[in-house]
Amino acid sequence: MTDYIASFQSYLTQEKHSSANTVSSYIRDLTQLQCWLREMGNPDLKKVKKDWLDDYVLSLKRKGKSPATITRSVASIKSFYGYMLSAGHIKTNPTKNMTAVKVERKYPEILTNKEVELFLDQPQCVDEKGFRDHAMLELLYATGIRVSELINLNVSDINLSVGLIRCSSKGRDRVIPLYHTAVKALQDYLMDIRPRIVASEDEPALFVNMNGERMSRQGFWKIIKYYQEKAEINKDITPHMLRHSFAVHLLENGADLRSIQEMLGHADISSTQIYAHVVEKQLKDVYRKAHPRA
Repeated sequence: MTDYIASFQSYLTQEKHSSANTVSSYIRDLTQLQCWLREMGNPDLKKVKKDWLDDYVLSLKRKGKSPATITRSVASIKSFYGYMLSAGHIKTNPTKNMTAVKVERKYPEILTNKEVELFLDQPQCVDEKGFRDHAMLELLYATGIRVSELINLNVSDINLSVGLIRCSSKGRDRVIPLYHTAVKALQDYLMDIRPRIVASEDEPALFVNMNGERMSRQGFWKIIKYYQEKAEINKDITPHMLRHSFAVHLLENGADLRSIQEMLGHADISSTQIYAHVVEKQLKDVYRKAHPRA
């Protein structure tokens, strides 16, 4: 890694407080650019010209890189040279008129209301596993939390008397309400089932595996896939699909974006606005199919 890329990495980490994934992606993109420049006989990042960058983007297209990958790479390069200019390492920005590749908008796939009902009905409350799985799935759809947040929940994070859970993620706490069915499923699990399967009375985890220890991410994914097959739903159901479904169904029933943003734990409202586009697209699809002159 050159001194310039290393200093850019420090800038991203210490001044912009970018996430580890963002920093890793930017540095990887810039390292790939630098390797290409060296192959072309232009090793100095300070002397890069716009034509060279255009050629580099063209080379990514020829290699079959996806539009999303190329767009991310362009964003990394533009960010780097913006930093180089502000730091005084260069006098003109070679990316000033550089444009990103157009990426077709991909909307998150969701379950219909009927599919959600079918899926949540799959765990049979006849044994410990059935009661536990029913509570987990109800809680996931009731709150829209991430799978990592679900498995990190502790018993102390649940307040069933008022129907709320407290969720901590990325240094932020948020409180999310529960509907009655989810409260009932959690009550049954906490009062009758968890005490039977937990390995130790000192175990703080809300959800435990059949060995009595905290449920793992991999273990929960297996549960999701098992009930997907059992329900015979022809979609690749993931925990994040339930999160998307939670948001879209709330929006369809009159919830405002700011409230959904708070419940999902999005730092930026733009992350939540994608669900408004999903609802808009669904309305357009219904219109095209149903209107006699559409």
